[in-house]
Amino acid sequence: MVIILVVLVGLAVDPWLIHPSVPAILMLALQILHSLPETKRFRGRWTLVAQAVLFPWTGPPGFLAASVLLIVRGRIRWALFAAVVAAAGLMNLGDVYACANALGNALAIGVTVYGLTRLSDLRAELRAARGELAAESVAGERERFSHDLDAALGSALSEIVGLAAQGRIQEILSLARETAVRVRTTPTAPIEPPPTDLTPRLALPIVVVAHLEYLAVGAIAIWDTSPPAPLLAAGLGGLAVIIALSVYHCLPRPPGVRPRHARWTLPVQIVLACLPLLTPGGPEPRMVGFAAGSILIIIGGRLAWPLFGAVVLSVPVVLLARSVPLGEAASLTVDTVTIALIFYGLALLTGLVHEVREARLALAAMALARERRRIARDVHDLLGYGLSAIIVKAELAERDPHRSERELADIALTARRALGDLRAIPGDDPRMSLRAELASARDVLTAAGITVRVDASPDGLPEPVDTLLATVLREAVTNVLRHSRARTCSVEVSVADGTARLRVTNDGVPEALAGPSGQDADRRDAGAQGAGREDAGGQSVGGQGAGGHGAGGQGVGGQGVGGQGVGNLTERVTAMGGRLTAGPRPGEEHELLVLQPVGLGGDPNGVDAVAGVQLGDDRP
Repeated sequence: MVIILVVLVGLAVDPWLIHPSVPAILMLALQILHSLPETKRFRGRWTLVAQAVLFPWTGPPGFLAASVLLIVRGRIRWALFAAVVAAAGLMNLGDVYACANALGNALAIGVTVYGLTRLSDLRAELRAARGELAAESVAGERERFSHDLDAALGSALSEIVGLAAQGRIQEILSLARETAVRVRTTPTAPIEPPPTDLTPRLALPIVVVAHLEYLAVGAIAIWDTSPPAPLLAAGLGGLAVIIALSVYHCLPRPPGVRPRHARWTLPVQIVLACLPLLTPGGPEPRMVGFAAGSILIIIGGRLAWPLFGAVVLSVPVVLLARSVPLGEAASLTVDTVTIALIFYGLALLTGLVHEVREARLALAAMALARERRRIARDVHDLLGYGLSAIIVKAELAERDPHRSERELADIALTARRALGDLRAIPGDDPRMSLRAELASARDVLTAAGITVRVDASPDGLPEPVDTLLATVLREAVTNVLRHSRARTCSVEVSVADGTARLRVTNDGVPEALAGPSGQDADRRDAGAQGAGREDAGGQSVGGQGAGGHGAGGQGVGGQGVGGQGVGNLTERVTAMGGRLTAGPRPGEEHELLVLQPVGLGGDPNGVDAVAGVQLGDDRP
């Protein structure tokens, strides 16, 4: 905003030094209204008409040309812009230089003010829309995952329902194990947010057009003085090099990226720009403005502004030393500063827009990453349980034909529930009921030959806490089925002193520690023995040692739960201000314990736990 204000005032001050007027002040005020992001809502055709009425009394109509581009929509604005530029020339038909200078000023001021305003607007628009890109990216990711999950898992679950109706137990087992592998390897390839960088398209043409205008007007000014041929050639060549180097220094680049070979090109530009101050005849200080702008663009930091000030101050010092009138010296100095700030402003705003764009893309990428983690977590937590239950019941039906009809009916029901969970996953977190999960846990564990004891009072919990504990219970039961050879399992739920407590224990012995005696062979009925076979991943369901590598510590069944289990649960619980511990107890017992505040905010003492870190042992 400061850059735009300084440039607008600088462009308006030069006419004021000659003939300050109320129309000029009003024209400047209207242009400020048109150019600041904070006053964008006040731009309109009536303010544009007011500028059109004022411009015959305010010098070159560069502000009007910029406002036409800012306010008028469609291709007609370029025709109107050309008409305003042409009007500036028609108002100065006295000589070639005056006409060219008026045309050039209207053109250059119009496109540069338009460019500075649009870059500032674009930065504000991108900042305001950062969350929109993240939301759009997440919505696209959810849609993609919905298709992927349905293709990878939904068809398999639907097929299991059909196979259960036909009594094809072996095929159900094979398909359930294969699908469990897919649950662990659900594709999570990212979709990158679409780049929307308009900066080079917007800034580059403006930089080129503005420099070409100064090149043309400067060339006419040199030609108009009728110098000798060698001086004419040197003057035109020097002007071309200065302008070309300025264009090179102003090209749109990411922040912090300097032009190559700037250590040589900048000194050359400064020297060539200062030479016209010392040439015979009238000094030409405007070229110093290009070099001063390049100093701000390239050097940056604390050194840039003192060096900029030193170069700019050389203009009035040299002009006054050469007996140039004070008013003219002041006008030329203002022109020099304005030229420098125009191109520095274009470069600065280009960099700021780039920074906002990168922050916007980074925010969208983080939202995508969070969404992929959430979906992968829900796939693991919600579907792993159902598939484990299907495998247990299918193995039980295979070994005990008398129970096959009942177990096949349960398999079909479990597969349908898993399909419902699957279709809810791409949306927000699926809602689960602790009461329903307690009943399901009792049923599935009993079917696996495990003696179950439930001591629970799940009523009265807030919905988020109820859903959280239901999710933890489901994962705990899945781990008992997959990773232990438990005889008994106990589930306790209670609420006291504003804290909900979920405790799941089992007496599972890791298979690797069971020894070769075969003492566990008669420990379960047929369903329990089936649960101890290879799971879908090809590993023994209870077959990892107690020193496993699962995230978040040792698993409920005595092994490190491979993959995401306890790590997912820890992340969920700590995100709501609770804490989770999981690991062995003295003897052969293993325990998972959750302490979750039930008050508003989920963290009564205001101290959140750190996600992924196991907290102190609060077991009784």
